[in-house]
Amino acid sequence: MKKYEVMYIVRPTLDADATKAVIELVTNIFKNNNSTVLETKEIGLKDLAYEIEHHKKGFYVWHLVEATKEAVNEFNRVVRINEDIIRDILVLA
Repeated sequence: MKKYEVMYIVRPTLDADATKAVIELVTNIFKNNNSTVLETKEIGLKDLAYEIEHHKKGFYVWHLVEATKEAVNEFNRVVRINEDIIRDILVLA
């Protein structure tokens, strides 16, 4: 398994419970695919460098994970269809 840094921006219009549900969804993607979430940081609501889908702010979340290829593929698939995640990036750590 390789280590990855995962960062994504959650839609700022969600309430606290819905934001927690999105974070839990992403965490479970890795846990359910034989991977480990080593660290999680909820950076919080920040100004965006540019407007995304008419939003000027976003809730930033960062994870450090040891993930299998299957987990990475599943993460990429889920964030493409989840409308609550407005941006994401996954890079080798």
